[in-house]
Amino acid sequence: MHRTRWFLFWVIGCVVVLALTLQYFPLPKSLAHTPYATMLVARDGSLLGASIAADQQWRFAPVTTLPQKYKKALLLFEDHYFYQHPGINPVALVRALRGNYAAGKVTSGGSTISMQLARLLRQADYQQRNLPTPARNLSSKIIEATRALQLEWRFSKDELLIHYTSHAPFGGNIVGLRAAAWRYFGRAPENLSWAESALLAVLPNSPALIHPGRQRDKLLHKRNRLLTRLQQQGYLSALDLQLALLEPLPERPAPLPQSAAHLLATLKKQHAHHALFESTIDAGLQQVLNQIAARHSARLANEGAHNLALLLLDHSTMETLAYVGNQPWNNTAPFAADLDLIQRPRSTGSILKPLLYGLMLQSGELAPTSLIPDIPSQFGGYSPRNYDRQFRGAVPAQFALAHSLNIPAVYMLRDYGIGRLQKQLQTMGMSTLFRPAEDYGLTLILGGAEGTLWELTGIYARLAASARDGDLAQTPVKLLTADATNLPARHFAKPVIKPVLKPVIQQGAAWLTLQALIDVARPGYDNYWRDFSGSQTIAWKTGTSYGLRDAWAIGSNGRYTLGVWVGNASGEPATFLSGQSSAAPVLFDVFDALPKINWFAKPLHSLKTISVCDDDGYLAGGQCTAVDIEVPRNSHFAKVTANHRRIHLDTNAQFRVHSQCEAVSNMQSKNWFVLPPAQEFYWRQHHSNYQPLPPWRSDCLANLNQLDDDQPIELIYPQLQSRIYIPMDLDGKRSRAVLKAVHRNPEAILYWHLNDEFIGETKIFHEREIALEPGLHQLVLVDQQGYRLQRRFRVIGKSDAE
Repeated sequence: MHRTRWFLFWVIGCVVVLALTLQYFPLPKSLAHTPYATMLVARDGSLLGASIAADQQWRFAPVTTLPQKYKKALLLFEDHYFYQHPGINPVALVRALRGNYAAGKVTSGGSTISMQLARLLRQADYQQRNLPTPARNLSSKIIEATRALQLEWRFSKDELLIHYTSHAPFGGNIVGLRAAAWRYFGRAPENLSWAESALLAVLPNSPALIHPGRQRDKLLHKRNRLLTRLQQQGYLSALDLQLALLEPLPERPAPLPQSAAHLLATLKKQHAHHALFESTIDAGLQQVLNQIAARHSARLANEGAHNLALLLLDHSTMETLAYVGNQPWNNTAPFAADLDLIQRPRSTGSILKPLLYGLMLQSGELAPTSLIPDIPSQFGGYSPRNYDRQFRGAVPAQFALAHSLNIPAVYMLRDYGIGRLQKQLQTMGMSTLFRPAEDYGLTLILGGAEGTLWELTGIYARLAASARDGDLAQTPVKLLTADATNLPARHFAKPVIKPVLKPVIQQGAAWLTLQALIDVARPGYDNYWRDFSGSQTIAWKTGTSYGLRDAWAIGSNGRYTLGVWVGNASGEPATFLSGQSSAAPVLFDVFDALPKINWFAKPLHSLKTISVCDDDGYLAGGQCTAVDIEVPRNSHFAKVTANHRRIHLDTNAQFRVHSQCEAVSNMQSKNWFVLPPAQEFYWRQHHSNYQPLPPWRSDCLANLNQLDDDQPIELIYPQLQSRIYIPMDLDGKRSRAVLKAVHRNPEAILYWHLNDEFIGETKIFHEREIALEPGLHQLVLVDQQGYRLQRRFRVIGKSDAE
């Protein structure tokens, strides 16, 4: 009795020690610290690209669940009683010992899948410590059996199967089921056939046989024998077996796709510990955009631009559908083929103009038809120029946007405020505007700042989303799926980036902004694209940076928003580069390849109707012919026209008169559209129907300056508070400045006085070339009717300019 008690205590103690050992003895380090290759997969699970693991093995992230075909083949081949034994199968061990004894050599190890996993993990631990692989002997078998018991204690059966298939060798440097499926068959494990599944089930048993010239007939025999057993077990029909036996073995590992190499590199750099990136990329669209980019790269190289980037978003879901980070003309070093240009800050050119337009519509500071000055202008020494070098006097805001006119855009920014725009752009998602507002100045709207294609395309997508239904106006662009994963967080947790975005341009203003962008002339078609039945509605904008270094085109149809950047990664200018001729053709080629989508319905609930003058777009105050236009419902546009004047004419309506030269009963009163002199000068060159103010009747010229507040003279150069720098010529003499003025009356004569000295008179073209020394100067202009204009300006010397 005493001996029995001690024996029971001894047994119980051993069991307790064994249980504590199985529970608390450290697991193999390779189980938690295995280096994995980095995978990028599309929304449908197809592989977009991969980079090899740190130990130079193609070892992909483990699958979350085993495909049924492979699972059945594996268990039937390796361990038919896997779900019944505790990690060691005594029956299999006895059968293996008997077989080995009969054969006189080791022909079978009797190992379970759990024991094989233990051996693989032990070998991996030795390799990580740079130690020789342990010998296959009895002591190793005992260690593997003990470790198998521990693994069974700590993991479920399904988890053990996944661990085994992710560590099993499949020939060469291919490790794991997922890597083997992609390298040998070019598809995910769940899409494998019975023959392919059977091959991968038997391959870890003899991984060297997969290589050509290494008795592949033995491998084929093993696969076919397993297929026959699977058919005998009722897993596949006789016809399925017949077809599976006809499938050949793969010749050699196939190259992995690299259709989104730059995206993979960027994600890997940002999230170094993640092995699997499940993206929202559409594999088919990614391939289409790759092909279009490759086709255009040769054309762009002839223009001196060797790099191209494209980004396609679905603004109905804010998901990224295609990502072409860099399509260089060739892969040589000067063209930085590995650089992801979607994430690279570049000069924005004119691409921010629609955002300013939308903001001013939203705040009620602008209506689509409001006239904006388009005249030679200076803003504290800054003189913007339109791309076509023309001046139109004044243009409707929506026309200025559609034709990307620079001067009106600068006037709009001056009125809106630089710092205010910067803050709003940051709220929209631009993280690159980190300098003080005064550093950007008015050039902010013309390319004086930098932005990334990623952020700018996202902003345009949110603008389209706002115009469409207003629901996604503050949603970040999604690149990775939000599905949960059962994989270890250390390696596989999906990175989540949630920038703080606030809705700025609401639905009404967003829709009107896109309507203005629909009228942008398409390359090669002008505005006649509407006449083609197959044409789709696209709201788009181009931009070209100063110095011809960056060309942009961003556009949206009813569902998709596409961003295109063209240039040189090195920043080298390209002589013929422009958004219109370089980037826009790529944009329209992509839209032609996409499904045709209907344009948004007008958001009537977000718009309201106001009455404005039909000629200047400001509120009608009873002085003009009024027309109805739509503005955002929540805006408060309150600018009354300042370009209409009540004038008095004689009985023949030929001359202007006033009460001191004509009886009131003989006067005719009319409302007259009158622009400021400088605007009028250029406006008349583009509007033949413009009617200038009638001249004064000769007997009404007396005391005119006291009766009429009209100033018919305006200085184009120098402008108010100008500071002029005049450089020195090569001969050491100072260059001469050209002073320029305009007058409402084409027949007027102007008399010029500089610093109280008469310097001459001008007719028709009022320009004077004169030498000016540094210092303060006063210019006085007088016409024959006595109108006078005085202007002070300063000429700065070299020391002042520096």
